[in-house]
Amino acid sequence: MKKLFSYMKPYRFLAFISPLLMIGEVAADLMLPYLMSFIVNYGITGIDINDSEKGSEIAAAIMEFFHGNDYEAMDIIITFGILMLAVTLVGGFFGVFCAYTAARAAQGFGNDLRCDAFKKVMSLSIQQTDKFTTGSLVTRMTNDITMVTDFMEMLMRMFVRSPMFLIGGTVMLVALDLQFGAILLCAVPVLAVVLAIVLAKAMPMYGLVQKRLDRVNSVVQENVSGARVVKACVKEDYEYNRFKNANGELKNTNYSVLKLMAVITPVLTVIQNFAVIAIIYIGGLNISIEKSGMDTGTVMAAVTYISQVIMSVMMTTNMFQSISRATASGKRIREIIDTEPVIRDGDGNYGENTDTDVMVEMKNVSFMYPETVGRPVLKNISLKIKKGETFAVIGATGCGKTSLVSLIPRFYDTTGGEVYVDGINVKEYKLSELREKMGYVMQKSELFSDTIEGNIRWGKPEASEAEIREAAEAAQAASFIEEFGDGYNTFIAEKGASLSGGQKQRMSIARALLRKPEILILDDSTSALDLVTEARLRASFKQAAAGTTVILIAQRIASVMEADRIAVIESDGSIVSIGTHEELMKSSDTYRDIYASQNKTNGSDGKAGV
Repeated sequence: MKKLFSYMKPYRFLAFISPLLMIGEVAADLMLPYLMSFIVNYGITGIDINDSEKGSEIAAAIMEFFHGNDYEAMDIIITFGILMLAVTLVGGFFGVFCAYTAARAAQGFGNDLRCDAFKKVMSLSIQQTDKFTTGSLVTRMTNDITMVTDFMEMLMRMFVRSPMFLIGGTVMLVALDLQFGAILLCAVPVLAVVLAIVLAKAMPMYGLVQKRLDRVNSVVQENVSGARVVKACVKEDYEYNRFKNANGELKNTNYSVLKLMAVITPVLTVIQNFAVIAIIYIGGLNISIEKSGMDTGTVMAAVTYISQVIMSVMMTTNMFQSISRATASGKRIREIIDTEPVIRDGDGNYGENTDTDVMVEMKNVSFMYPETVGRPVLKNISLKIKKGETFAVIGATGCGKTSLVSLIPRFYDTTGGEVYVDGINVKEYKLSELREKMGYVMQKSELFSDTIEGNIRWGKPEASEAEIREAAEAAQAASFIEEFGDGYNTFIAEKGASLSGGQKQRMSIARALLRKPEILILDDSTSALDLVTEARLRASFKQAAAGTTVILIAQRIASVMEADRIAVIESDGSIVSIGTHEELMKSSDTYRDIYASQNKTNGSDGKAGV
């Protein structure tokens, strides 16, 4: 938690003044029973305010200040009633202002912490975000940070209010009569022991509650994002039961915690009532004894003070409960903030580039996904892709095509060998500089809750409307966009749910083309297009992506036939064949097998029958 407290520095003035204001509010609350005792003793029961045994010099001085020496019982009631009202208003002012300053400080703290946590999540590599899981990250960014924010607000208010009521109430109670202090001395330790036992069992369970909440969020997130698959496979009942189990575990864990905490309120009530009965009994005995110095107003004030003291112990319990929950949440937040990205910026001091021919080069590259065992996904791959070249990669499903291109923008780092872009090792680039050179279109298109224009503009925020339309036309997206009622201003649903797979892919391609990147990576990004639309798209690339190095991954031979060169990845993750379509038809058994499975051959001319 210590590191999280550093986020309070910009709000330290508000954090400092809030407890001071709370002191004012508590002091006002502690004054009220004392003033009330004057009304009861001298205004209602008629005790002489100047009596040597039961009178009060303070009360007499106040009355003399306002009324001199000529006043009646009703004057006493009205005067101290007005004073109680004034003290209440002053205490209310302090309370409201304290709530305002504490809320400002706590919400500012929460905002800064959430922004930093989100920024850290964005800086983590794919393998690290996968390790945390989406559901857990959502919980940490929302529920956990809210817990810590609420704790900070409580720290500035209740952490002052409770001890002050405990100490101030005890002092005022003992000042009334030492016998009342003895009652308190008996009541508070019993309550403290019960609270200590309950909290010792409950506190470790709060971390488990958050883990159970992670699981619920993960199940919900998976079902919302995969709703179509669930419906298509008629798995609604199965997913409902999976959610029911996760939610049931959360319920049971919460129930166990609440069952423990439920013991506190009855115990508190019993102890408080016994203490009140003891005060009334002792007070009654003393009142019946002449010259005891005890009176009705004092007993009433004592009842109020002991109730305040015991309630302050209850508030202290809530504080410990809040501490335990905030500590569990704080640890989870720290796990994000303290995690260092596996993929880091290079120093950027790579000097002048002397290579003017090769855009992407791989030297003896091998790759395994983190925390996996077995054979490498990629093995000893060496290749050069020239500037302006259209380079295709093809191979069987699961052979490592996507893994290969993921190494170029450093979504992952190689486990062996080196990758160069424009003659410079990718590890020397700053990540932003490296990725600004590229346009990356994935098979699973990611669109956002925004207009069509807004989604395309992601590729180049400062792009003009003409540039956006030009990119859409090149991606063969203009035709279906113009069919929408609002055209480019049409708002699309989250993840592009209102669009077909082919429409989403073409919008993603338009977004990448708008950047006019040096390297354009198309990772099976035309899989949802028919062959005619794909052919028009390839034709438009020649003009829209002129001079751009295009790296094309595809499953279909028809998608790669016109590439300048084609690399065939074997099932063991190696590349043994690179050439044109005609060359590979002669030299690569793997390429011929893929070709034969997709097309009918006419003799040996190597042309696909489409």
